[in-house]
Amino acid sequence: MKQMHLGVFEVAGPQVGGTLSWPHPRSDSLRFHELEHWIHIAQVLDRAGFDFLFFADGYGFPSIDGDLPDLAVRGGINFPALDPALIIPTLAHLTERLGFVVTSSTGLDHPVQTARRFATLDHLTGGRIGWNIVTGASQNTVAELFGHREMTGHDARYDQADEYVDLALTLWEGCWEDDALIGDKAGGVFADPAKLHRISYEGTHFRSSGYFTVDPSPQRTPVLFQAGTSARGRAYAARNAECVFVQGTTVEQTRANVADIRARAAENGRDPQGIRVMVGVTVTVAATHEAAVALRREFDELQTDEVVAVLYAGNTGIDLLSLDPTLPLSQLQDGAGPAGQMGQSNIDRFLGTDGRPAPTVREILDQLKGRGTRGFQVVGSATEVADQLEQLMDDTDLDGFLLEPIFDPADLEDFATLVVPELRRRGRMPAAPGTGTLREQLTGTDDPHLAGEHPGARFRVTPPLPASIP
Repeated sequence: MKQMHLGVFEVAGPQVGGTLSWPHPRSDSLRFHELEHWIHIAQVLDRAGFDFLFFADGYGFPSIDGDLPDLAVRGGINFPALDPALIIPTLAHLTERLGFVVTSSTGLDHPVQTARRFATLDHLTGGRIGWNIVTGASQNTVAELFGHREMTGHDARYDQADEYVDLALTLWEGCWEDDALIGDKAGGVFADPAKLHRISYEGTHFRSSGYFTVDPSPQRTPVLFQAGTSARGRAYAARNAECVFVQGTTVEQTRANVADIRARAAENGRDPQGIRVMVGVTVTVAATHEAAVALRREFDELQTDEVVAVLYAGNTGIDLLSLDPTLPLSQLQDGAGPAGQMGQSNIDRFLGTDGRPAPTVREILDQLKGRGTRGFQVVGSATEVADQLEQLMDDTDLDGFLLEPIFDPADLEDFATLVVPELRRRGRMPAAPGTGTLREQLTGTDDPHLAGEHPGARFRVTPPLPASIP
């Protein structure tokens, strides 16, 4: 029986998923500025046996007609947000085994800066850090915010990102040998110069020459995550990612995306089952089915067309309320403005596939209302929720879920109290939470480093161990 891996999808802001929930009495997310809020959430997840706490992040903001819409400000829709990387060392210090994943774009900092930041985080967390690799989010607003004259195209960003990750891997894996750091006080030797190797990297987009200043951390390379379901995104994930976060729309589409990622991984010489593929899920659970339905109804009553429009514009550059509601997205000319260059997964999902007609703008608004960028929606008692999660895994070959809370942290507390014991009873989660580095917990191995079949292994500088003598 496949074990169910669990993460939680968060942003260091007032609410998750581009939906409206912070005004509800059940939500405590207005405390997102406070360390105690995040410490409490991390400790709940740590005790319950979750694998990791995932922080989405970015510099962008919703934009309609080139400016921040009033509703985004009034409603706290994907605005504002803190830098979550800065709170992770505190959360790691006050938890025992929970992993932490944070988003960092390949389109802003130089790979040397990113490699240094994640190596530092891996040291400070004791090997419990993951990097969610994105090529950008809200790319048009970010381009303007950083003074770029134009936004890089969707597929071109992935081409650049391949090189970005290769250079980061070169720094993590290719400069220090495993035993270069000596730390001999008596002899006065900190490190062995013969076991440090100069990095020389010359690419199309990036260059670097010198020495990586951070000695090897417990994992060396953070666990590599990737979120994106476009064709180029899936190809990128199959090459680089160890854990992939796919968008949950329908069971059929999710099954196809999972199968495609695993097939592409095999083409890259990787074990297709070695990649952990997870999907977002919003769970509303209560002691009874009726109580759970009532809670979900209270959330749904907060949502409006305007909330959906702000979210969708921020992700794709398309203002749904400016379009003819009776027509599909094809009413936009291909390549018009930023459409098609950002948020590609959230455009592709509404273009119509497999002979099915594309939904109208009105139908898109209705589908996204109360859902936003969230994945599957599950409502019910503990046994009903466990049934649905098991069924989703069995039907799609998924490895687990990222919970996307609507009322934070109450939803997470309820899941930990009601659903986790049921999953343990069914054998979907271990009786005792796993320990070790984040990579060890996700792979179920005792090796904290990249798998030998991962493309990043070719950058390793440490000589292989000599063959044993019989």
